[in-house]
Parts: sequence; C-alpha cells; structure tokens
Amino acid sequence: MIEFNQVSLQRGTQPLLKQAELRVHDGQKLALIGPNGAGKSSLFALLNGELQVDGGELYIPSKWRIAHMRQEVEASQRSALDYAMDGDGEYRRIEAGISNASDDNELANWLDKMDQHKGYEVPVKAEQLLHGLGFSQQDMQRPVQDFSGGWRIRLNLAQALMMPSDLMLLDEPTNHLDLEATLWLEQWLKNYSGTLLFISHDRDFIDGVADHIVHLHQQQLVVYPGNYSAYERIRAEKLAQQQTVYEKQQTRVKEIEAFVTRFKAKASKAKQAQSRLKELQRMELIAPAHVDSPFRFVFPCYEKMSSPLLAIDHADLGYRSGTDAITILPQVKLSLVPGHRIGLLGPNGAGKSTLLKTLCHEIEMLNGERSEGEHLRLGYFAQHQLESLDVTASGALILQRLKPQASEQEIRNFLGGFGFHGDKALEVIEPFSGGEKARLALACVAWQKPNLLILDEPTNHLDIEMREALTVALQNFEGAILIVSHDRHLLKATVDEYWLVDHGKVQEFDGDLDDYHTYLQQRDEQIAGSDSAGSEEAKPAEVKVDRKEQKRLEAERRQRLAPLRKKQQTAEKQMEKLQTQLAGIEEKMSDTDLYSDARKDELQQLLTQQGDLKSQLEEIEMEWMELTEQLEEAE
Repeated sequence: MIEFNQVSLQRGTQPLLKQAELRVHDGQKLALIGPNGAGKSSLFALLNGELQVDGGELYIPSKWRIAHMRQEVEASQRSALDYAMDGDGEYRRIEAGISNASDDNELANWLDKMDQHKGYEVPVKAEQLLHGLGFSQQDMQRPVQDFSGGWRIRLNLAQALMMPSDLMLLDEPTNHLDLEATLWLEQWLKNYSGTLLFISHDRDFIDGVADHIVHLHQQQLVVYPGNYSAYERIRAEKLAQQQTVYEKQQTRVKEIEAFVTRFKAKASKAKQAQSRLKELQRMELIAPAHVDSPFRFVFPCYEKMSSPLLAIDHADLGYRSGTDAITILPQVKLSLVPGHRIGLLGPNGAGKSTLLKTLCHEIEMLNGERSEGEHLRLGYFAQHQLESLDVTASGALILQRLKPQASEQEIRNFLGGFGFHGDKALEVIEPFSGGEKARLALACVAWQKPNLLILDEPTNHLDIEMREALTVALQNFEGAILIVSHDRHLLKATVDEYWLVDHGKVQEFDGDLDDYHTYLQQRDEQIAGSDSAGSEEAKPAEVKVDRKEQKRLEAERRQRLAPLRKKQQTAEKQMEKLQTQLAGIEEKMSDTDLYSDARKDELQQLLTQQGDLKSQLEEIEMEWMELTEQLEEAE
C-alpha cells in the first residue's frame, strides 16, 4: 500500500500539495487527472524518489520495484529490440554474470538464476511489446537513433513495460501512439498485475484501464471510485447542485440537443447512428462536469461553400526522391463535400499521413487529377506545425499577421477562449509548453475561418478540459471535417462515418470503432496465420520461387529507398556538425569575462553566430524528421 499522510509538496514558490491524504491499495489502477501545471508530473517524481516531501509522510513499501516511463528522447546505436530488453535490468545483470563467469560452478549458478528468471522468455516478450506498439519485425533490428522522436518515446514505453515491477508510473503513455497501439496498450495494462498509476488525457483510454480516479484539485488528492465516466457523473451531480452553474449547464444541454437533432437528419447508417446518439446522450449527462472549464471557443466557418470542396481522381499518392517515385496509395479517388464528418482509420504505415499531406498540398500527387471548389478554405492542423510557430512572436501578433484588419480586443477575446487570458496573449511563445503551443496552433486554424478542417492527431498535448472544448467546437462546426486521432471519444462524438486506409486503398468503412477493433484483431490473426502456414503443405519448388520473389521485391524496395536514406544520413551529419559548432560557441559564452564592456562586440558576434546556428539546426532537424517520416511510411 502507498500512503500519503498530510503530505505537502512545493516547487519553487508554488505549492502543489497541501496536507494531502491518499491511500493506494495493491493492484489498483488509478488515473491521475488535473489541469496542466497542477503538479501531476511532480507527484510522479515524488513517488519515483526524485523529489522529497516538504511536509507530512509518504510511505511506499521498500521492496517494491518501480517502473516508470522516461520522457527524454535518447539517441543510441543499440537496436530497438536490445533497447526494449534493457528495461529488464535483472535479465541484463544475469546475462553479464554468465558472460563473465570465471569457472563452471559460477556459470552454473548464473544459468540457474537465468532459468528462475525465465530469461528465455525475455526476447520473445520484448518482440511482442514492440509489435503491439507498432514496430515491424524489421524495425526491431534498426538502431534507436534511426527513429523519430515520437517512435523513441514508444521505445521508452516498451522499456517500462519490460521491467518486472510492483508499481508502474506512466506519464501520458498514449501521447505518441496511434489508435491501434492505444487499443493494444489498453488491453496490456488491463492484464498488468501490479499497482498502476498513470496520467492521461484520453478519456476512453482511462475508462478502459482505471478502476479509480485521483483528481489533483486545489492542492488536494480527491479519490473517485470507478473510471472517468463515473468521475464525470459524480462531479456533475455535485456541480449541478450549485446554483451558480445551473444556467451554464442548461446552455450546454441545449447545444447538445440541437446537435443531436441536426445529426438525426443527416444520419444514413443505423449502426453508426445508434453509436453516435449514445455518445451524445452520455455527453448531455456529463456536461455539468465541464462548465467551469477555462476553454470555450468555436471554429467559425467561411460563409460560402462549394460542392465538392476538394476532390482527387486516379491519384497516385506517395513521395518523390530525385527522379524516383515511391507510391504508397495508388489510384485514389475521393471527394469531400459540405457536411462530411469523417474519421480516418488505418494501421500504422498504411498511408493516412500521406493522404492528409497530399490533400493539404504539403506533398504533391505523383499522378492524377485534383479539383478544388471555388470557395474552398482549408484549415489544416498537424503536430509539426507546433515547431513552425514563430517563437519570437506573441500569440496576438501571430493572429494579427493572419488578419491585419482585426482589432487588438477582437484578437484578445478570441485567444481567451483558448486559455490565453489577459497578458498571456501578449507573451512571447518561446517558453510555452507543448500544450500551450498546440492550443495556439488550433487557434490559428480557427482564426482563418475554414470550411474544410483536416486534423492530424489534434489532441496530442491537450488536457482533458481542452479536449472537451475541442469536441464541442467540432460538433458545432458547419463545414466538412476529416480527422485522424487516437482519441476515441473525440471520434465518436464528432464524426458520422469512417474511411479506412489499408492495403493501398482508401475506402468507406462500414462500422464503428468497436467494429474497427475487431477488424484489426482479425487482420493480425490473418497475418499470423499466413506467417505460420505449414511448410509441409507447400511444394518445395513453390517455396523456392516465393523466396526468390520475396528477395527480388526486397531488393527493389531497398533500391527505391536508397535516395531517401542517403538524404537522411546527410542531414544527420549536418546536424552533428552544427551541434558541435553550437557547443563551441556556447562554451566560449560561458566565460564570465566575455560580458564586460570591453568585449561587448565579441559577445554580440557570438550571439549572432549562435542565433544563425540554431536557425540552421532547426531547419535541418525539420528536414531530418520529414525524411524519417517518409521512410517510415514507405516501409
């Protein structure tokens, strides 16, 4: 059991906990929720021994093994499989003992320990974890440094899951996962036998895993039995009893009722319609739990519409590398019209991002026809846009550049709905958190009044209250929507139909998210079945031909990808060179004598060089990330 007895915790001058009480029983699965900045990650650091209490007592059983998910991104030459296996420290210790044994008796002792540890199962377990998190068999032998930042975070998660533990601490484990990996992780954690404490802003994920909710609220730890839906109902009942929230509650209920009415008129599929209506009815019940949210905004829709807004026909989608064309989705035909509300489904690497980037002109079609409506206003959100924000500007200035005729008050009112109140709208955004930058990027999209919204994982970095506000805003958006998201609640509450990207095709998916989960399971079973098909039933000559063909195809694929890999390696060398130069500049700037009046010209020159190098490094890093993503898609 973990016990917080009158625990106080402070970071700098900010109190995070004040005489807080909490008891966590063995085997419980608790989701820790609360607004960004409330102290959730600091609480994890406290449990992990990285911080000490400022008052009261914290008891954790001394023999408990604690596994936690590291947030830093580490570059390494180790293979992904070895990196995941490193999470089992005892296995590595025994392995080293076997290698260094000085005589037969010592070797026998270590081998016995390996047998007791069931070490023969460790590589198999690591492969299963990596596969569940979206890594292919080929990926498992690639060095860690070949993966992008999001995939390295997945490797950190795999390390945490590999560690034999009594207590597991997971901070935002689904943040860099797609829907398929999120569903797999949910099932894995359900079967975890230890005590689990996790931070997540994905309500459906919390619902599927947690048996208790710990709400970090006003420097206290308030425990609610059940999952997130139960927490919402209990909190809604409490808030509904307060006269001050009654009017807000009624306004929100009317909004939902109006949306349900509009949805009924458009629904064409009975199964999806019933699933959607159930979700909307649930939202009506829990609406009061979010009336005190700091976020409330809309996506204004451009007044004029064209039909179709955007269409492509006979389109080959993929990437160009020099004179080579790498096709991922051949002969795609689709049309987006006003009123479309579509969720895009498909396993990792099937081509969802390629499709979105093509529709948004980030990459051009290899072949085919594209037609845009006269009144198309495209609003596109993707994670890389957070890095492209001008960090030297304020949120207000960024919106002013997009619409110079807008007044300062209009801009400040608009940003207030996204949580940038008062002078926060005028602050330089460089020190902003990932969540704040994501909110600002969404504000930029909404500010431009699109009539077609294309959103690629819009909920990453957003807390639950902001996700709820985004859901409401999308429900009330009158234009067309195309979304890729691992947040099932957002999908169920905002889209009317699903399109599936798989096996090189983009086609309508006849079902809901439960049906898609079944589809994925059947797909994995078919793949496993084909891999394990009995060789006795195959003729030797046929097997030989198949292997030759497989080798030929693999050789062709390597040849096609060679230019991309060469560009990626060149970018890596440039990054290393710039980082070395930047380190040299910063070492010179650590000299305190440099800041005297006599050397101010030298200091100014170094500052200019530092700024130039940082800009160059940022451009090369962006290029490297795009190349890595292209390779991942193509593979």
